[in-house]
Amino acid sequence: MKEFRAPLASVLLTDLYQLTMVTAYHQLGMERTAVFEFFVRALPRERGFLLCGGLEQVLDYLENLRFAPADLEWLEGTGRFTPHSIEFLKGLRFTGDVDAMPEGSVFFADEPVLRVTAALPEAQLAESRIVNLLSFQSMIATKAARCRLAAAARRLVDFGLRRAHGAEAGLLAARACYMAGFDATATVEAGRLFGIPIAGTMAHSFIQAHDDERAAFEDFARVHPRGLTLLIDTYDTIRAAHDVVALCGKGVRVDGVRLDSGDLAVLSREVRSVLDAGGCGHVRIVASGSLDESAIAALLAAGAPIDTFGVGTRLDVSADAPYLDCVYKLEEYAGRPRRKRSLGKSTWPGRKQVFREFDPDGHICRDTIALHDEALPGQPLLQPVMRGGRCLPRPSLAQSRAHARRSIDSLPEECRRIAAPEALIPRVSQRLSALVEQVDREFT
Repeated sequence: MKEFRAPLASVLLTDLYQLTMVTAYHQLGMERTAVFEFFVRALPRERGFLLCGGLEQVLDYLENLRFAPADLEWLEGTGRFTPHSIEFLKGLRFTGDVDAMPEGSVFFADEPVLRVTAALPEAQLAESRIVNLLSFQSMIATKAARCRLAAAARRLVDFGLRRAHGAEAGLLAARACYMAGFDATATVEAGRLFGIPIAGTMAHSFIQAHDDERAAFEDFARVHPRGLTLLIDTYDTIRAAHDVVALCGKGVRVDGVRLDSGDLAVLSREVRSVLDAGGCGHVRIVASGSLDESAIAALLAAGAPIDTFGVGTRLDVSADAPYLDCVYKLEEYAGRPRRKRSLGKSTWPGRKQVFREFDPDGHICRDTIALHDEALPGQPLLQPVMRGGRCLPRPSLAQSRAHARRSIDSLPEECRRIAAPEALIPRVSQRLSALVEQVDREFT
């Protein structure tokens, strides 16, 4: 299914300093070619890798970047911009090139994930939204990938919309989770926009609105017989499991039961015993309630017979690592490499490429950050995705999902660990190291 192009946010969804810099660049005649790169300075704790997400939305944003008449009218009313600047913004479009790692690629600290080459005002204006889109989806995709590693082949469903930080966050989190290996989402709009399978059960309120729990099960089964999953922990979980057995005995097809509270390891074993003894071995057990990769790993290590995990709050806000230390920095302007030298925040100058090498078993053994025109061993990760402001053919979400699976499978074991993972540290090429010294001499 072709991914639906959701309506884009206003170009005013940016930081004020982007607009003041862009108009200053124009007035000063600073409109030569600039190169910016997006990268993460350091991985969060408990992350042995990051998974790239959000490129699709970045490309849509750039291809459609323009100021609407209402945007320009409002900006003019602020009194901050001259009529000449407003006229310049009216005609501003993104006409540059973008090279990027494909969505679903694993990456590490300091590695450029995306490179923008464009006239300085165009490349500058895009900064805030690019960082916003790439950092969020990469953060959530990484969390989801770790849940997939913990759950192995068990089914995973995104339950996080209600706790996400806003509607766009909930939608894009559902997309990032699916790309990273989740099987479905409870967010209906994500199903419509992105073609993600949707799944869901029922709420405690449906049970509570009835005078009798078994009657609630029967009513729900009558109205929604397809893919029937019943929530059984509103009152007495074990008694409700017996009610499910009785319902199956009446010929009702129950596909699953959901546990949302209590000791999930103990309850899942007890419920499994009741279901199996009652001839309901086909009924799956779904678990939810403050789950994440660590909780999933602990439950499976304890032998919990859980078939599906519904993961919500801790996933959609990436509770243990709620942000990425990511930046979008100028690396070249007017044909000259540039770099930031601030203490603790220095950057590598020039247009760069990442070369990835694999061992005989197909696992990543080395990444090298180098200049873009070097010829080094390994696979170059940044690929052309936009030329002259127009997108090149793009993979579908299903193809990005398959690429993510291959990327995750290629990780060394120490990167994949749920507890105390170790991230790969990229090497830096000799030419890039030498360029640092050259740039420092030139700009001292």
